[in-house]
Amino acid sequence: MKVSKRGEYALRALIDLGLAAELGRPMLRAQEIVARENLPKGFLDQILMQLRKAGLIGTKRGKHGGYYLNKPMDSITLGQIVRLVDGPLAPICCVSQSKYEKCSCPDENTCGLRMVMLDVRNSIADILDRHTLADTVRKSLAKMRACGTKVPYAAP
Repeated sequence: MKVSKRGEYALRALIDLGLAAELGRPMLRAQEIVARENLPKGFLDQILMQLRKAGLIGTKRGKHGGYYLNKPMDSITLGQIVRLVDGPLAPICCVSQSKYEKCSCPDENTCGLRMVMLDVRNSIADILDRHTLADTVRKSLAKMRACGTKVPYAAP
């Protein structure tokens, strides 16, 4: 299982929105995320639209508009985001919970490869479903402060 560029950018954009919200800025313009994360604007716009359609973020038009988190950060898991953008977490289709397909092996019940890939899928899902956007934002802020890195979106 590999997180695509689309999945990575979605995660980074949501973390930026979370950082801003945590620091008292509930809304960001897409251009701010593009500048901080060095992302292609058109691609980010597509990703933000997908996140909006899924209800994770909202938008406000106008001079003081932008994107904002539409749900509490502690209710959004990294697993939800990755599944939304990249699809199932399973490395092979016969261990997927949402997109199961029979594989070509003669007996799924005794297939060693399937057993290992099921463990891989479960481990990935356990980790991504255990970590919320709030956890990730807090870890990022703590590390930035500990390293003396300039915290983005903070008041001067």
